[in-house]
Amino acid sequence: MTPLGQRLAARITENGPLTIADFMAACLLDPLDGYYTTRDPLGTAGDFTTAPEINQMFGELLGLALAQSWLDQGTPGNFVLAELGPGRGTLMADALRATSRVPGFNAAANLHLVEISAALRARQAEILSPHNPQWHDSIDTLPDGPLFLIANEFFDALPIRQFQRDGAGWAERVVGLSDGELMIGLTPATPFAALDHRLEDTNDGDIVETCAPAQTIAAEIAARITGQGGTALIIDYGDWRSLGDTLQAVQGHAPKDPLADPGKADLTAHVDFEALAIAANDAGAAHSRLTPQGVFLERLGISARAEALSNGAGKDQRAAITAAFHRLTHPSEMGTLFKALAITQQGAPLPAGFAP
Repeated sequence: MTPLGQRLAARITENGPLTIADFMAACLLDPLDGYYTTRDPLGTAGDFTTAPEINQMFGELLGLALAQSWLDQGTPGNFVLAELGPGRGTLMADALRATSRVPGFNAAANLHLVEISAALRARQAEILSPHNPQWHDSIDTLPDGPLFLIANEFFDALPIRQFQRDGAGWAERVVGLSDGELMIGLTPATPFAALDHRLEDTNDGDIVETCAPAQTIAAEIAARITGQGGTALIIDYGDWRSLGDTLQAVQGHAPKDPLADPGKADLTAHVDFEALAIAANDAGAAHSRLTPQGVFLERLGISARAEALSNGAGKDQRAAITAAFHRLTHPSEMGTLFKALAITQQGAPLPAGFAP
């Protein structure tokens, strides 16, 4: 067992089982041994690869989608350009390169990055320093002003709780110990008002996941946009409504038991986009239809961009562009599993890529 696993086992022995949320938070964010606080997890040498690392087209198109929203909203000056969980800064660098051709956009943008990892902040600084980024530990400290925001594969890493239906009640799935090893167990089933609406579409034994931090952050984004304008683009894997156990671990680009080697693997869960949309509505904002990533990128013009990049490219480069296009858009790759959702002011034009 890893040093973090040993400390978690001692914590369970002393205080009882941990919720899945507490377990995830410790594994990902522990100051000494947390996954995100101790490494750069991206790329072939890391554990996973995100869309911006696959090809420049992804960040370019998202940047231009935000720029079009900025134009549609009257080109507000001194706006907040923000990214949640910016990885190595690749997406934002690609976005800003593309938007440099939109008159006035980059000059009016004040770049703010929400990132807790010191290792990743250092990587972001390497390529984004010409844009004078400012870093934040949370969205709470972003400055006032119109907010144009991107969150790509951010919400999937927020800690979830899991509840298993038992009659009209819900038993929470928790992490305990068995013979000194971490294991999943269940609390006694009790009524849970927050899940009363899920009694209509679930059966005994079904698992439903909730993510309070995701709803809080979505509400904060929406409140800022409602009051001051802007647009948020959220891209992640998941679906409209949570159903089933989606907690997963990845290490070395391969699936792993989420309870094995705490702190050494990435832990994520599918995003419940319905919960984000409800939080946005409750905060006074509007949201788009949930749109598959492949459809979203096609509407933004990824086919034309891939063709433009291929023109004049060598054989190997053309093959790499084709492979990246397929991976980002095809239903068998990221095209269907990943979804896009936009948050805007009530009555504002939908961002590019979303249908009415």
